[in-house]
Amino acid sequence: MINVNEISKIIGNPENQQLEYKAVLPPARSLAQLIASFANTDGGYVILGVHSVNGIINIVGLSEDFHANPVTNKALDLLSPRPRVDYQYISVKGSRLYVVKIQKSLVAVSYEGKIFSREATKTVLVNPDLKEVNISRLKSLSQAMNDLGNYKKSSTGAKSKFLDHYSGVFNIVDDLKSILYPESESIPTTNKEGKILMRILFSSCADNFEIYLTDLLYEIYLANPSTLKSGQQVSIKEVLDCADMEEFVLYWAKKKLAKLQRGSVKGFISDNSQIKDLQVLDENNQDEIEKILQIRHLYSHRNGVVDEKFLQFFSDSFELNDEHQFSINEMLNELSYLMKIVDLIDSAAVEKYQLATL
Repeated sequence: MINVNEISKIIGNPENQQLEYKAVLPPARSLAQLIASFANTDGGYVILGVHSVNGIINIVGLSEDFHANPVTNKALDLLSPRPRVDYQYISVKGSRLYVVKIQKSLVAVSYEGKIFSREATKTVLVNPDLKEVNISRLKSLSQAMNDLGNYKKSSTGAKSKFLDHYSGVFNIVDDLKSILYPESESIPTTNKEGKILMRILFSSCADNFEIYLTDLLYEIYLANPSTLKSGQQVSIKEVLDCADMEEFVLYWAKKKLAKLQRGSVKGFISDNSQIKDLQVLDENNQDEIEKILQIRHLYSHRNGVVDEKFLQFFSDSFELNDEHQFSINEMLNELSYLMKIVDLIDSAAVEKYQLATL
């Protein structure tokens, strides 16, 4: 049970190992990691509807358009074992807040096999799966993995999920030198299995960039419901096919990605003010992303064989029916570029929409 008087006295204290404020409602996976970190340390409180920046604490309240209980229940369902948690809405100084009280767990609580804990005001991963790379063997991979580690220091749930995928891909690249870059990191492999795997790895990372944008839109909608409101029509079936409001918001975020999936980066940005208003992707950025997605399309649907659409973007480098191939260095350069773009978008979105970070 949560003591409202006790919470009223706590609010105003600086964040610490047993207290964290969030201005907005985070998605379930982010909340799950946060709850797990408290349960694995000394327990504590997560208070939603309070903004804390540079030690300045403001009560901002939560929107009534979305409800926190279903999100909290989903978060708890992601944890194993399920920790002891109390949660409820309270009113403080006329503002609607939501408090999650977490008890210290006697056994480690995990989220998707990962264990988090609290260090001061930070949630940290105790059992990271990112392994060290033999730097003398492949410097470009070592640099990419170092960059990934730096990008992880402050992330939305969407960005953390994106980087987890890249971490897995980098580990595969490190393990499979004999088929991915048997001669040199700057020479494309001639190994048949290596060619296929390169196309699969690159396509999955390009796909994951699109998934990141979907997840980010979902977090923006969840945190700022007013950004979802528009004159655009939806069918009754679309609404009824979703189990709850949060599921509909995720469905709508995925639907917004349609233009990007057709290869129109500029069309996607133009149609989504939530991304456009961040003003971090200039014309050159959009062109580069478009080219990366065109390579992904070639790998996914043409087995790397150049077609006429591809030549619209790479007319100076290829001819019709050429085979497009990456060296491992070239592929890692493209993936590093996407990580940088995601970091720019994520940082701007966190600042503009006050998104919850890990």
